[in-house]
Amino acid sequence: MKIAPLAEVKDRLSAYIDAAKESAIVVTRNGKPVALLTSILEDDDLDTLLLTHDRKFVRLLAQARERIRAGRYLTNEQFWRELRRRRTPRGPRSLSSRLDRNKTRAKK
Repeated sequence: MKIAPLAEVKDRLSAYIDAAKESAIVVTRNGKPVALLTSILEDDDLDTLLLTHDRKFVRLLAQARERIRAGRYLTNEQFWRELRRRRTPRGPRSLSSRLDRNKTRAKK
């Protein structure tokens, strides 16, 4: 891993981007680390980077892991059953009733 001052990285950004393909570069300002320059070789790399640095996602993941440890989770079968239950049409607001209503209007 290389360490470089921000002023130098700004002046030679393209070269540092190329160098980051080999190893991450710690960017410093006044001697203190302020950023990390790393390469993104595939779309999955970007997704992983974004998610691991998203505090909300990390918090949700920790909460989910805690629920699993505590035994508070749905099995695969329970999940799909609940999803089907929630998709069941409920009265006049269901999609099928809205489609029927639109067909009736179109005939008039």
